Amino acid sequence: MTTSGKQGLGFNSEKKQSTRDEVLAEVRREEESKRRATAATQRKQGAWLNWDGVVERKVEWKEIWKKEQHLLRFLIRAVYDQLPTPSNLAVWGRTEDPNCYLCGERGTLRHILSACPVSLAQGRYRWRHDSVLRQLAGVIDRERRKATPKAKASFINFVRAGEKGKPGENSTGVLRGGGQWEMLADLDKKLVFPQDIAVTNLRPDIVLWSSTSKQVVMVELTVPWEERVEDSYHLKRDKYTELQAECVQRGWEAQVLPVEVGCRGFPAQSLWSALRRLGVIVQNRKKAIQDIAEVTERASCWLWLRREEREWCPA
Repeated sequence: MTTSGKQGLGFNSEKKQSTRDEVLAEVRREEESKRRATAATQRKQGAWLNWDGVVERKVEWKEIWKKEQHLLRFLIRAVYDQLPTPSNLAVWGRTEDPNCYLCGERGTLRHILSACPVSLAQGRYRWRHDSVLRQLAGVIDRERRKATPKAKASFINFVRAGEKGKPGENSTGVLRGGGQWEMLADLDKKLVFPQDIAVTNLRPDIVLWSSTSKQVVMVELTVPWEERVEDSYHLKRDKYTELQAECVQRGWEAQVLPVEVGCRGFPAQSLWSALRRLGVIVQNRKKAIQDIAEVTERASCWLWLRREEREWCPA
């Protein structure tokens, strides 16, 4: 590609780069299509194709280098169900007993990470849920503290001649311009729903409300098996339908935001949508979702490492 007139050396380099990027993108698309076609023929290793509503998670090289080896092994092998569960060991001919060490049911990865009744009774899943909830509550609380009635003010970003403006997103959301927001999270002590809004025994994981604007937002977190993300969303949404209606009858503008994070660290689209609705800007949203995914993954890895221990000891 040559230059003409008063165009300087390297003037068209940007066009060269865009052409190169297009070729690389096309190659990646072709390889991804081949990978998906192969995965569709594998019942177990290709189960991730059925993860409806789950956001694609990209593990970059810098993350691989920084990640602890046991966490990286857990993530990769858990996605493709290649961990040495009792069920897999029986299939591989390493053991004759395919049952869970704790309850005696068939010890699949899904059972160990999300369906063991003994783990549920001992509070293992609750511990993981609260670990993720604590991270999510921190993100929402920071956004709540930043939310003021002046947050809707618009500013002009000036750009120097010859430069391109950086794309951005205005910080708008439920929390913006709603006056003073208060927040409760179902952590450390039993949450009691604000009585001046509604009287109920239900305990949403996070409750945000503004008495000045008469708005209330209920956030309900679930950490399900990735293939049950969509089912969990509908179950939690229906659970709070009556409470939402009661809040509306009392003159409040009520919203219910069910959010899911797969137990192997794959956030659902509902988490992205909820943070956007609350007003978390794109850059902060990406970082928040990445941190939440890592907390979930680390907690599930801890459950996996303690799968044979009768007595439960939180990390």
